[in-house]
Amino acid sequence: MSTPTLSRTDLGDRISELASAAPVKRRKHLWRSRTGSVLRHVLLIAGCIVMIYPLLWMLGSSFKPTEDIFKDLSLVPRRWDFSNYSTGWNALTYQFGKYLLNSFAIVMGCLIGNLVSCTMAAYAFARLKFRGRGIWFAVMLVTIMLPIHVIIVPRYVMFRQLDWVNTFWPLIVPSLLATDAFFIFLMVQFFRGIPMELEEAARLDGCGHPRIFLRIMLPLSVPALATVAIFTFIWTWNDFFSQLVFLTSDDVKSAPLALRLFLDSSSGSSWGPMFAMSIVTIIPIFLIFLFGQKYLVRGIATTGIK
Repeated sequence: MSTPTLSRTDLGDRISELASAAPVKRRKHLWRSRTGSVLRHVLLIAGCIVMIYPLLWMLGSSFKPTEDIFKDLSLVPRRWDFSNYSTGWNALTYQFGKYLLNSFAIVMGCLIGNLVSCTMAAYAFARLKFRGRGIWFAVMLVTIMLPIHVIIVPRYVMFRQLDWVNTFWPLIVPSLLATDAFFIFLMVQFFRGIPMELEEAARLDGCGHPRIFLRIMLPLSVPALATVAIFTFIWTWNDFFSQLVFLTSDDVKSAPLALRLFLDSSSGSSWGPMFAMSIVTIIPIFLIFLFGQKYLVRGIATTGIK
């Protein structure tokens, strides 16, 4: 049975058809990829607008008179009232700056405590060999699943007996004892990614665990340490429940508790000043996230958390 053959003319026509069809397919592929890219960007922009709208509305409401806040839902005020900031700053028992300083004191205590205690505990789990290490590591991971509402009552009873209620110590001391298992786990994952050859070389030079920890592990762990610091700052700054339980006097209340004082169930609430002070309270978190975003992404990416 003979196979069909193409003449030179038919072969040339076939090559011309394929050559002319290739640009068409390429254009279709480019059009589809560009269309998909545009749709993705449109969806991302729409999602960003939905998420950022409440913040923009609160920013605009901080410049509105209180009686116009819930009548005028536009982002741009029709009547500008810049006195909300000065009124909110001086509306409470103390100036709002005192509550911001209280929050900074709590945050700095928790930040230093987590950086010191959690990194030391993580180094022990990652590098030291001791009896029951796997069991204690599993117990530590189990504590991540415990909500704060489970341990708040026994913690309150304990600190009440120590006469620490209405002070900053109940909020700072737990961080000094490495009670945040998430940060320990994060640092353990990072330490395990550091090559053992560096530690072995340091041992040959006569370094013990303290010098290895201080001279090798910590300098290489800057991204993970920055991640711990950023998360600690944001979570502690925004904490309301724990601070509500342990801080009762006005002179030790933090900024989130001070914002609650603007609301009154029996009389009119000062919405304008409260929104103004809310914007002031958000500024530190915004700055921390703005300047620490690259360290946050790098720290999460290098800890092996999937």
